Amino acid sequence: MPLMRRQSLVKFDAPLCETIVETPKPKGREVLVRIERCGLCHSDLHIQDGYADVGGGKKLDTTRGMTLPFTLGHEIAGVVEEVGPDVAQDLIGASKAVFPWIGCGQCRDCLTGDENLCARSRFLGVSLDGGFASHVLVPDAKYLLDYDPLPINMAATLMCSGITAYGALKRLVGRSRQRNLLLIGLGGVGMMGLALAKAMFKQEVSVADLSPAARETALQNHASMAYDPSEPEVAKRIVKATEGGFDAIVDFAGNDKSMGFAVSTVARGGKIVVSGLMGGNFSLPMVQWIYKRMTIEGFMTGTLAEARELMALARAGKIKPTPMKEEPMREAQKWIDELRVGRVVGRIVLTN
Repeated sequence: MPLMRRQSLVKFDAPLCETIVETPKPKGREVLVRIERCGLCHSDLHIQDGYADVGGGKKLDTTRGMTLPFTLGHEIAGVVEEVGPDVAQDLIGASKAVFPWIGCGQCRDCLTGDENLCARSRFLGVSLDGGFASHVLVPDAKYLLDYDPLPINMAATLMCSGITAYGALKRLVGRSRQRNLLLIGLGGVGMMGLALAKAMFKQEVSVADLSPAARETALQNHASMAYDPSEPEVAKRIVKATEGGFDAIVDFAGNDKSMGFAVSTVARGGKIVVSGLMGGNFSLPMVQWIYKRMTIEGFMTGTLAEARELMALARAGKIKPTPMKEEPMREAQKWIDELRVGRVVGRIVLTN
C-alpha cells in the first residue's frame, strides 16, 4: 500500500509530529485528494490546545469525538488522485478545492442544507483527519469545488477564512440602514472580510486592529479608515465622526475587548456579527442593549451553497486576493507558534 505523510496531533497541548500511515482507499462516493495547499487557521490552535477559552477560568472541551493521532487543517485544495466505485472515473486528475464543513447527512440541519450546524458533524480537520498531510479522504465528491482560474492558495483559503467572512457579511446584507461598516480584527479572516466587503457593499469600509502593520496593510487594500482600539477616547471620536456610530460591524476577533469596542461604536439600531474565536467572556447591561436597539448575531462557517456562491464570485474576478505567504507543510508547527504570538499578517498557506 502507498504511504501518506501527516503533521499529526499526537497529544493535546503539544507540538505536531510527522506520522506515516497507509493511504486510505476511497469507498462508495468517497474521494482521495492529493493535497497541494492547506491554509493555517486560528481555530487550529484551539484544537491543538484541546480547549477554547470561555472566560472566568472556564474552558470549552474541543477534544470530543477525536482519536489521536489526528490531522489538523481545513483550508484544502489539491488534485483528485482516486475515487470510490460510485464516483465517475473522469474526476481523477481534476484540481479541486475541498468544502470541509460536512455534516452527518441525515439530521434536520443536513437535510435542509445547513450541514455546518450539524451536531454530529464530520468537519475535516476538526472531526475527521484534515489537510496538514499529503492526502485527505473526502466523504463525498459533492464537496469538491472547481476553482479555475483562481490561484490555488486563494481557492484553499476561501473554504474557511473566505466562507466565514462571506457568511458573516451576508448577515448584514439587505438591512435598511447601510451608511457604514466596521471590521474588527485583521487576521486571515478579517483581511478576507475586507476584500469581500469591497465587493459586496457600496458604503465605505473601516477597520480596527491593535497591530500597526495590519492597519497599514488594510489601508493599502482600500480600507477607508483604520483605527487602533487601544487609543484613549477612540470610541467617542468615532461616534462623533460617524454621526452616531457604525450601522454594521463584524467582530473577527471575538474576545471581550473586541466586543466592548464593537458595542461602544455601534449605532442605534445597528447590528454586530461575531465570528471570531479568540475566546473569553463578555457581559452587557440589558438596558444598554435595549436602549441602543442593537442586534448581535454569532456566526461560524457557511453552507455548501454559500461556498459555491463565494467561489462563483471569486472566479468572476470580483474579489481581490488577500495577503498570503506560502510555507512548507513540514513547518506547520513553526507557523502555528508564529500565529499564536501574533506575528502573522494575512494567511499562512502550507504547501506539499
